[in-house]
Amino acid sequence: MDGFPILSLMMAVPMAGAIACLFVDAPKARWIALLATLADLVLGALLWASFDQGPGTAQWQFHEFAPLFGRFAWSVGIDGIALMLIVLTVFLMPICIGASWNAIQKRVGEYMAAFLFMEVLMIGVFTAQDLYLFYVMFEAGLIPMYLIIGIWGGADRIYASYKFFLYTLLGSVLMLIAMMWMVHEAGTTDIPTLMAYNFDPKAQTLLFLAFFASFAVKMPMWPVHTWLPDAHVQAPTAGSVILAGVLLKMGGYGFIRFSLPMFPEASAQLAWLVWGLSMVAVVYTSLVALVQSDMKKLIAYSSVAHMAIVTVGLFAF
Repeated sequence: MDGFPILSLMMAVPMAGAIACLFVDAPKARWIALLATLADLVLGALLWASFDQGPGTAQWQFHEFAPLFGRFAWSVGIDGIALMLIVLTVFLMPICIGASWNAIQKRVGEYMAAFLFMEVLMIGVFTAQDLYLFYVMFEAGLIPMYLIIGIWGGADRIYASYKFFLYTLLGSVLMLIAMMWMVHEAGTTDIPTLMAYNFDPKAQTLLFLAFFASFAVKMPMWPVHTWLPDAHVQAPTAGSVILAGVLLKMGGYGFIRFSLPMFPEASAQLAWLVWGLSMVAVVYTSLVALVQSDMKKLIAYSSVAHMAIVTVGLFAF
């Protein structure tokens, strides 16, 4: 099973489905999207069953590598953490398509294509083992979500989609600069190699803060959480499911994959910052959630509190 490109196949299936959805009528688009997501769910179950969890096994499994250009390579593989998040993604996607079956009546083909494209990018984020590939997948995920909120959202959808897009994009510009410096310093874009590389402790602090700017917005942490209630309320129901279910987890995944292993000195020194912001978030957003009359806003604020508990746990080491 290890030589079989199952991860590439898991991204190719929804990608092919997304392209097909753009050229067919609404009923066919619904069925194509449902079948593509169910096929990925089967592949996800196969991935789970084939993952070797015994003691003494390799941390990284199902590795695929193909150089593309320059230092940019198609390099994917998973460990146990990525496996859990991929299975969560492929489990939620058919539910989202089902929830949109009758709720979405306009531009159904484009809507289903956006969701399938989103699935490709979410799986890409959790499988990427090349630093630049991770960045491309991480940022490109903004595009389908921006369209889902902006076209099929509620009354204030334009405001919410712009706010979502700008917050998350601005946070990630600093991360890209940090990544370019890291590649120049370490001479590789391979994430497992970078996780073992000893960066200079002084540089670690700046690198940690650059990555923190991106992951804190994505999680989202207080006080950069204000895009989430707007995005949640205006997004169609399936969009809210993906926001709360998978997209917020990308920030936590980033901390586990990058901040903690690559910048351990800075993570220890700046733990007080993460704890401070997280503790304020747990108390404040929980109190705000208590007085919400809108179910989606309630979920949004409670999501911020839940992810703050995650960051406290991570930085307790």
